[in-house]
Amino acid sequence: MRKLKDIRPIKVENYKLYVLNQLKLPLEEEWLELSTYEDVAKAIKDMIVRGAPLIGIVGAYGFAIGVKQLIKEGKPLENAKKVLKTLKNTRPTAVNLFWALDRIWKKFEKWKNEKTKEELVKAFFKEANKIDLEDYHANKSIGGYGQVLIPKKANILTHCNTGALATSGWGTALGVIRSAYEEGKDITVYVDETRPYLQGARLTAWELVQEGIPHYLITDNSAGFLISKGLIDVIIVGADRITANGDVANKIGTFTLSVLAKEYNIPFYVAAPTTTFDLETEKGEDIPIEERNENEVKKCGGCAIAPIETKALNYSFDITPAENITAIITEKGIINEINKENIKKFLKGDIK
Repeated sequence: MRKLKDIRPIKVENYKLYVLNQLKLPLEEEWLELSTYEDVAKAIKDMIVRGAPLIGIVGAYGFAIGVKQLIKEGKPLENAKKVLKTLKNTRPTAVNLFWALDRIWKKFEKWKNEKTKEELVKAFFKEANKIDLEDYHANKSIGGYGQVLIPKKANILTHCNTGALATSGWGTALGVIRSAYEEGKDITVYVDETRPYLQGARLTAWELVQEGIPHYLITDNSAGFLISKGLIDVIIVGADRITANGDVANKIGTFTLSVLAKEYNIPFYVAAPTTTFDLETEKGEDIPIEERNENEVKKCGGCAIAPIETKALNYSFDITPAENITAIITEKGIINEINKENIKKFLKGDIK
């Protein structure tokens, strides 16, 4: 059994939050201190931190920082509602952010009249840390369940970044790959570069280098050709939101891979913690899809690659229908029959 590194994208010291600046990787490992909730909101919005589970965790720490900030500035705790709203308005698609902030807001409503101001700050940092640790252990469980689905020898295609950098550590889809490699399986990973922000090229490849996992970086438009040549055995991706019927919102380009997998009869797995499920949203077309600045498409590494006059569309996510997914891997087990009834029973613990 191989022993892999334990990469972590954030750290908390003396009630201060430090994040690894993911816009600077892989060329520079820069840690930033986020000392105000406005700093946290900007870091999430600008994708200094990204990945559905991680922005939920960082959002929770951001609320704790906001409460600390209000107390330090002598402002009434009623302003915590503004802190919550600011953090919620950063990115619209990933449900983990709203889940984490709703969880911590319920604690605020309960604790605001029960605890002293000093106790409140400690309690919110403790709650954020609890969310952080829960995610890490969930990821390890996802990896354990998912690696069973990976053959002893396999070429695995993945999209975007779903590793330690997108979570509290270990990762979801990339966590499955980590766990399979740790178990001694002979795997090679094919990493989509993932335009426009190149999370695959900059972040997933960086993580695989850190772990010594064999891999190739490929252009996004190479995937279909490689699949048609029989060079890919498994596709595994993460998720930013999973609806009641099992449709999945994930990084733009995921839907295309699911269609290719279905056409060529390749297993297409989604790995995500149960906090990514949104049973309030019935189907994929009801999910708000973030559209980001066109300059992320028109520029690469700060350099212009398109005429100034050209307009660009920059949707961050697409929707993969449940029917295209072989299985969803969670920390509680694997959902093989993906439909509304099964998902509801699974999340309640009625089926395994």
